[in-house]
Amino acid sequence: MEIKKPCKAEVEKYLMLCDTQSNYVEQEKALKKLFALYPNNNDISEVLLKVNILNDFYSTNIFNTYKVAEYIVSLNIDKKLKAKDLSVVNDIADKTKNGINRNIYSFATKYCVHHLGNEFPIFDSYVAKMLMHLNKQDKFFKFSYEDCRDYKKFYSILNAFREFYKLNDFTLRQLDIYLWQAGKDYFTKKY
Repeated sequence: MEIKKPCKAEVEKYLMLCDTQSNYVEQEKALKKLFALYPNNNDISEVLLKVNILNDFYSTNIFNTYKVAEYIVSLNIDKKLKAKDLSVVNDIADKTKNGINRNIYSFATKYCVHHLGNEFPIFDSYVAKMLMHLNKQDKFFKFSYEDCRDYKKFYSILNAFREFYKLNDFTLRQLDIYLWQAGKDYFTKKY
């Protein structure tokens, strides 16, 4: 499969496509308001609201949202978030400690990104598939699929992607939206 080489026009095309999806635009507006209203993570009811709404909007398949919210509160992550410490994503996702018995890495990236801002990407399987495919095609950075599931490495991969394709005018969040939208185009099974 030949994927169009990432360039400014391709990224802008997919960003505009995303902007035409009213459900996505309105959900993102709602999330922005919610995370601004409840910026801290030490009150179970506030964290539970954020976890439930993210889980619903992004279909992250968190089956016990209370347990996830309780775990997030127990981590005392606010200092790390304010310092933009990337390790907070893996802290939340760590299934050996979270008692949820499944990796919630994708959810953790979404939760943290809504606290951290535009210079932070969301991990999604479509994003990873696009990165893997483009790397196989153009060899922009040495990494494996598993590296995408470590947030510090994923962050480095996205920065290398941005640098290699000369997409420095875009935030990492915009690039993950492009990769997600393009990935859905290229990798969604057609029946």
